[in-house]
Amino acid sequence: MSDKASGGLSEQRIILEIRHLSKTFSTDTGGEVVALSDMDLTAREGEFICILGPSGCGKTTLLRIIGGLEKATSGEVQLEGQVIDGPSPYMAMIFQEYSLYPWRTVIDNVAFGLEVRGIPRNDRYRIARQYLALIGLTGFEESRTYELSGGMRQRVAVARALAIEPRVLLMDEPFGALDAQTRNRMQFELLHIWEKTRKTVIFVTHSVDEAVFLADRIVVLTRRPGRIKEIVEVSETRPRERTAQAFIAIRRHVLDLISEESTPPSKV
Repeated sequence: MSDKASGGLSEQRIILEIRHLSKTFSTDTGGEVVALSDMDLTAREGEFICILGPSGCGKTTLLRIIGGLEKATSGEVQLEGQVIDGPSPYMAMIFQEYSLYPWRTVIDNVAFGLEVRGIPRNDRYRIARQYLALIGLTGFEESRTYELSGGMRQRVAVARALAIEPRVLLMDEPFGALDAQTRNRMQFELLHIWEKTRKTVIFVTHSVDEAVFLADRIVVLTRRPGRIKEIVEVSETRPRERTAQAFIAIRRHVLDLISEESTPPSKV
């Protein structure tokens, strides 16, 4: 599997812009919690970005705002120059819980978004079969999702998201519930799919190893309120060898960044 050189990515046009984004939640007691503060980030076409940070730093909140599922308190998200003020047909989100319909067959799950958009039955089934072939599940079209393994169900979720041809794919810890062996295999498969489709991917994870394996850039957030602490470029070619010295060095650096944010500041 080949990878774009870092210079090639820098030449790609910016597809997503986050400008001065902040998010404050009101508490039941009348107080406020600042989840995100004055965040700026861009994503280029075909780029794979991973978001990391300590628990409670606002990773999922950020992803939901990008996807139009939450409103920012201030600032904005733009997709190809258009402000996102609600769910966009040009973005798809994949959750850890799969969010599949157990009463539907695999192919009906994959075709669901197309059905909602009014695509004729024959056309949506044709598109669904194309994406089932891409993720290696040809032959499982008539299976029920509860008959599949966790990894296979997550592949169905990926196929359903891709079938609507999103410009940006948002993934919120999609492999977090899988065992280590299945998780590693899904990372390989996701990179294979990404190489075929070259979608822009924004991927939230708690795993530093996963981020270094997948990402072009790793966005490390501070403790709450979440700000961008550092953006780590990963220029190593894919597939990446987890035992290589360069991989280990990047992993150690990112772990150090997160450790700094996980340790409460000392009181003077």
